Amino acid sequence: MYLVCGEALFDVFIQSDGGRGNELAFKAIAGGSPFNVALGLRRMGADSALFTGISSDSLGQRLRQVLRDEGVSDAYLIASDAPTTLAMVGLDAAGSPQYSFRGEGCADRQLLAEHLPTLDAGVRGLHVGSFSLVVEPVAETLLQLVQREHRQRLISLDPNVRLGPAPDIAHWRERVETFAGYAHLIKVSEEDLQLLYPECDPQQVASSWLNQRCQLVFLTHGSKGASVHCRHGHWSAPAVEVHTRDTVGAGDTFQAALLSYLARHDLDSPEALANLNREQINDMLRLAIEAAALTCARVGPDLPYLHELERQSAR
Repeated sequence: MYLVCGEALFDVFIQSDGGRGNELAFKAIAGGSPFNVALGLRRMGADSALFTGISSDSLGQRLRQVLRDEGVSDAYLIASDAPTTLAMVGLDAAGSPQYSFRGEGCADRQLLAEHLPTLDAGVRGLHVGSFSLVVEPVAETLLQLVQREHRQRLISLDPNVRLGPAPDIAHWRERVETFAGYAHLIKVSEEDLQLLYPECDPQQVASSWLNQRCQLVFLTHGSKGASVHCRHGHWSAPAVEVHTRDTVGAGDTFQAALLSYLARHDLDSPEALANLNREQINDMLRLAIEAAALTCARVGPDLPYLHELERQSAR
């Protein structure tokens, strides 16, 4: 099982005018990058749990219900009286999401060191990412967790930079580098690296993260596909052509597909990751690209199921 760590919230999309000049219509969808990854893992055939603070308010109860319905374990949820985070989402002309967060003091940020769980052998790996890496107190709590666990469990990282909750890019850079020092697998978007290191070639940054511990770095390029850096070298794969509705959740889908592949093939350990062959890594890359394409063809973070991926791969 993967323990996915970080925020759980509602993405609130403006749908249309409400009919009068002082009205707007909204649609709220359960989300947050870690929440989506945990859900995606289950849909793609891997066991998962979410470690986050969940509000006792009506929105928090709805988040719990979504997790239950999807089969994500609630054993690591921390109850809180703080409110649920809201992410206001607008789409630009290309269908890319633009976020504005209402999250200060909210439940998913309130994880403390006293909430750190004791993990049994059933937890094979930890995934961390997004703004939970930088907002406190959750950021320090998750750092303590990966520092404690990185020698015995697979650690994966997706920076998923969101400047709305934390606009200091230097702080983002420092925290991402710190967490990267404990990761065995990193997935990052070219857009994130352009924000973090505007003077640097994204491929060079991705390659620089490889070391004795970090065996795989996947770099996504949006409509241009994705690439991978590993001990076998560096190569790219093209995107799958789809009619893109929006790209919300595509990166989370890519991440979940990578981790689910490892879980389904009993490769979800640091030792197994270090011994992957080129064919296995390429299979992971292609699977993740195909999964992300399915999400892009839908509205919102509607991550695909394993049977959908198998059907697409068979074409």
